[in-house]
Amino acid sequence: MTSRRGASERIRADLRADIESGRLEPGAALPSTAELARRYEVAAETARLAVTKLKEEGLVVGRTGAGVYVRPRPPLRRLGVDRYDKAKWRDCDQVAFIADRIASGRTWERNDQTQTVRRIPAPARVSAALGLPDEADVYERARLVREQGTPTHTLTSYYRPEHVEGTRLVEPAAGPAGPGGGFRVLYEQGLEIAHMTEELQARMPTPEELETLSLPSGEPVVELHRTTRTADGVVVEYAVGVHAASRFTWSYSFEVPDSARPAS
Repeated sequence: MTSRRGASERIRADLRADIESGRLEPGAALPSTAELARRYEVAAETARLAVTKLKEEGLVVGRTGAGVYVRPRPPLRRLGVDRYDKAKWRDCDQVAFIADRIASGRTWERNDQTQTVRRIPAPARVSAALGLPDEADVYERARLVREQGTPTHTLTSYYRPEHVEGTRLVEPAAGPAGPGGGFRVLYEQGLEIAHMTEELQARMPTPEELETLSLPSGEPVVELHRTTRTADGVVVEYAVGVHAASRFTWSYSFEVPDSARPAS
């Protein structure tokens, strides 16, 4: 057992070095298990164990019936505050995930985002975030976003019914909720967004998230909680996103505060 584990670790280390050095480029196929077994003069199960470890580390992905491949890079660039620039959604009809695509040099199609919309009793954390009584009705807009057919993340937003009833935000058609997306809809309702809080937490996915996001075994997700307010403090959206960790790089650019400096 110890000998097999040592041989498997040697194969894993060699393949990892090839990936990190670029000798095996993103998207390149790994040698088959049979080929690795011949090359290292080990049993096929030993070679298979090495490849499984690489999958768990998120370096490679398996394609059913088509082998194992180095995970494609680079990931999408997810902008920080810049993705919510009012000039994008108010004046240029861009929603946040499209702003990310443009910043990453990628294209997008309407069917890259699909959603289901329903009116439900608010879960406890949602009613608390929106300042509603327990189990008061809210609209839930659950989106699944893909890039070239591969899921990148989910985003589920919750709204007070009086804010969105009868608007494009309660329509389940694929794609953004019209030009400028949901923030434009709220703006048209007299609810211009002015302040946003985002909290991030890395964790392992649930079995359902593994399936929904087509994740390899061992890959974590980044869970995002977003609370959006108007200038006078009204919460107009509470959203929870689940992002495949390897499919994004998170980019933030901001002015460095100096709270000790007196206001002019």
